[in-house]
Amino acid sequence: MRFEGSVDSFVLHLKANRGLSANTLKAYRADVEACLHLFELRGVEDLNEITLDDLRSWMAQTSRNHARSSMARKTVAVRGFFAWAHDHGVVRVNPAATLMTPTIPDTLPAVLTESQAEQLLDTNDSANGGRTLNGGNRHMPESGRRAEAEHQRDAAVLEMLYATGIRIAELVALDVNDIDFSNRTIRVMGKGRKQRVVPFGVPALHALETWLERGRPALMQENAETAKMGERQHGQIDALFLGARGGRLDQRVARGIVHRAARQAGVPDISPHALRHSAATHMLDGGADLREVQEMLGHSSLKTTQRYTHVSIEQLKSRYAQAFPRA
Repeated sequence: MRFEGSVDSFVLHLKANRGLSANTLKAYRADVEACLHLFELRGVEDLNEITLDDLRSWMAQTSRNHARSSMARKTVAVRGFFAWAHDHGVVRVNPAATLMTPTIPDTLPAVLTESQAEQLLDTNDSANGGRTLNGGNRHMPESGRRAEAEHQRDAAVLEMLYATGIRIAELVALDVNDIDFSNRTIRVMGKGRKQRVVPFGVPALHALETWLERGRPALMQENAETAKMGERQHGQIDALFLGARGGRLDQRVARGIVHRAARQAGVPDISPHALRHSAATHMLDGGADLREVQEMLGHSSLKTTQRYTHVSIEQLKSRYAQAFPRA
């Protein structure tokens, strides 16, 4: 692409100065490249040729195939690119200075009720009930030992997501030494490379202990050869949650764990982020302070956390309507 060098410099600037995650940097790069590629196809040879009307035309064309939330992110990325380009003398005038971000409807996050969350976790516990990795399973086929270990991992993943409200990316990035068992807390690296300490309860503690004492060693033993081939060099051997081949658990696999568990429990299909929403809402329902929830979730703005108070109110209305049908 003609403007690849400028995009590379912009992404390096974001990485050095904004502390954005690898996924966010990847998304920003893709958004800017797609925008500039469109102009390249239209014959643009110099970034200085691009005008505000051109950018509005790009928005109109792109919005046909993308949701408003996606367009808002793309617009922010492109606006950020041209602001950087102007500040660094790449363009004489910033054509995106007055480019408006599409408004996003203020929809409430989807959450499980407390009884549905309990059903989700209880069903997963029942599915794993009676399975123990001890001396009695030495003659169990390898596939059986692997399935047993993965069941215990899945139980710990679900318990930790709900108990802490952490993001899926934060969960898979956890290392074993990030857990403080004596205080029942985990050290989380959040957005912008900001660290926070998050508490978790006894059910999550028990699930973690089972996974670390039984499931994780079993997966590591089965994949000992993989570890010898260099996993340790990349910090994979320290990962709290492992995949079937012994490396760090992939986000896609972790999402699948949540969707599969919801299906087995007969509760509404939810994403890991919806489980995070559920944890926050249930904490507020239980009397937690708004700023405590903000700290736990790693929100930089209290306004983001306040969305969950609206969810709590909606659930309260629903419970009221059930209790008082004639209300």
